Amino acid sequence: MQQKRNIQIIEWEDLDKRKFYSFGVFMTMTIRATVYPAMLIRTRLQVQKGKSLYTGTYDAFRKILRAEGIRGLYRGFVVNTFTLISGQAYITTYELVRKYVSSYSKDNTLKSLVAGGSASLVAQSITVPIDVISQQLMMQGQGEHLTRFKVKPKASAAAKHTVTFGQTRNIIAQIFAADGFRGFYRGYVASLLTYIPNSAVWWPFYHFYAEQLSKMAPSDCPHLVLQAMAGPLAAATASTVTNPMDVVRARVQVEGRTSVIETFKQLLSEEGFWGMTKGLSARIISSTPTAIVMVVGYETLKKLSLRPELVDSRHW
Repeated sequence: MQQKRNIQIIEWEDLDKRKFYSFGVFMTMTIRATVYPAMLIRTRLQVQKGKSLYTGTYDAFRKILRAEGIRGLYRGFVVNTFTLISGQAYITTYELVRKYVSSYSKDNTLKSLVAGGSASLVAQSITVPIDVISQQLMMQGQGEHLTRFKVKPKASAAAKHTVTFGQTRNIIAQIFAADGFRGFYRGYVASLLTYIPNSAVWWPFYHFYAEQLSKMAPSDCPHLVLQAMAGPLAAATASTVTNPMDVVRARVQVEGRTSVIETFKQLLSEEGFWGMTKGLSARIISSTPTAIVMVVGYETLKKLSLRPELVDSRHW
C-alpha cells in the first residue's frame, strides 16, 4: 500500500539564517525587476477615470512602450527597490509568527492565516511611504495629469543623468509641503485593508492547493513543481478577493484622498461594480509570475538554507 504523500514544510528552526537572508535579498530583487512593469500598468489603470487613457492592460503596455519607451515601464523603480527592506521584514515575521502559533496549534491553515496577516502588517508599515513616492513617479508621463504632484521640467539635457534622483527629491518635497509627514502614510489604512487580507488568504490557499495537487499528481512528481502550480492559483484567488480595496488604495495614495469610505462610494457611484475590477487582469498577470518566482525561489531558498545536518532528511 502506497504511503500518503504530503508537501513538506521547512520551518524557521530548520534554517541557517545567514544563508537565508543572503539568498533572500537576491530573490526579492529579481522578483521586483520582473513584475514592476505590470505593477506600473496596474496603478495607471486603477487611477484613470473610466477608460480615459487606456482601454486595458495590453493597450496600456503598448501605449507606454510607444510613448515613453522601456524606461517608462520602470518609472519609480529605483525608489521601489527600497521595499527590499519590507520584503525581508515580511518573511522574517511570517516565519517567526508561524513558529509562535505552532506552540498553540498544529493546524497549518491557522498558522498560515495568522502569520500571513501579521507579516503583511509589519511589511506595509515600511512599504507605504515607499509606495506613495514610487506611485507618484509611476504616474509621470502619460498619466501625469491624474496626480496632484508634477515633476518640474529638466533645466538642461545634462540633467538627464540625474533625472531619477531629481524627480524623486522633487516629489518628496511636494508631498511634504502639501501634507507634512502624514502625506507619506496616505492610504496606510487602505493598504492594510488590502494586503493583510491578501496575505492572510494567499498562504492558506497556497498550502491547500499544494496539498490537493499532491493527491492528484504522480508519486514521482517533484514537490517544487506542485508548489509552483499552487502559487499562481493562490495568487489569483487572493487578487480577486482583495482587488476592490486595491483600487481604492491606489486612488487614495495617488489622488491625495483622505477617506477610504468616501473613495469607495465615489468609485461605486461613478463606475459601478466594474470599477471594482479595474486593474484586476494586470494584477493577476503581475501576481502569476511573482507567485511562480516567489514560490520556486522561496522554497528553493529555504532548501538551500537548511542547516547542514537536516539536508538529507528533506526529500523533494
